[in-house]
Amino acid sequence: MDVQPVLDRFPSAEWDESTGAVIVKPADVTDVAKFLRDEPGFGLDFLSNVTGVDYLPSEKKEKRENEEGKKEIVKIPVPGRMEVVYHFYSISKKKGPFVLKQLLEDRENPVATSLTPIFVSAELQEREVFDLFGVDFVGHPDLRRILMWEEFEDFPMRRDYVEPDDFEYEPTPHGEVLEKARNHLEAS
Repeated sequence: MDVQPVLDRFPSAEWDESTGAVIVKPADVTDVAKFLRDEPGFGLDFLSNVTGVDYLPSEKKEKRENEEGKKEIVKIPVPGRMEVVYHFYSISKKKGPFVLKQLLEDRENPVATSLTPIFVSAELQEREVFDLFGVDFVGHPDLRRILMWEEFEDFPMRRDYVEPDDFEYEPTPHGEVLEKARNHLEAS
């Protein structure tokens, strides 16, 4: 799928050749999504997948020429960040996927713009990203946990998540559930 019309229309958008995705900032994602849906050349009317990606701070190495004209390897720090990744399809044109990424630069307090007002299929999937990665979706109609219980304080899909030493923290009455299951099996 030709991404050039998107890049022409939205100069702040970037093409990431390595992942085959258009990358936008949260401030632009609503306009880009509407363009992808409404522009006849795209007609992307189905949002099939929303997920999060967490990148820890890292380093990348580049070869550069120093003041003496010699090549040397320089380590460049890359800050941590998060992305929300969307996969769009056109049902009527049988085209896709078109991959759009929303780049969130503040990894500690990631804030994204919700696409739920444009694509209803984003609602539960954005809740899942919120629940597991801690991404706050501005404009989401019902942003609350969907997999973890309300008292759970962490985000288990983050790269720096550390599992607790014991599993008694989960508010499930394990003993009662097991006893009820045993009684049910004995009765049948």
